[in-house]
Amino acid sequence: MQFIIKAYDGANMLDKRMEVRPQHLEGMAKLGEHVVCAGGLTDEEGKLKGSVLVLDFEDESGVDEYLSNEPYVINHVWEKIEVEPINVVILNGKKVGK
Repeated sequence: MQFIIKAYDGANMLDKRMEVRPQHLEGMAKLGEHVVCAGGLTDEEGKLKGSVLVLDFEDESGVDEYLSNEPYVINHVWEKIEVEPINVVILNGKKVGK
């Protein structure tokens, strides 16, 4: 089951985001195949303002566990987090789902 996570940084969090980013990327690496894709949301100037992730877990409890350990959450970088189930059908130009 896949989930899309849209997480928006709080105001004036770019410096804090960049400070915490190595921990965030280390955590993403540990998730391994649970990560379908991930990247930063940018503003009009190309500066990071949040994140979007598509994760694959058996159920939403996997997402909850991930978020409880996510450095951007622990360090209060992300202010608003939206989680929704998603059905990934095409990945890298290839059909992978129904």
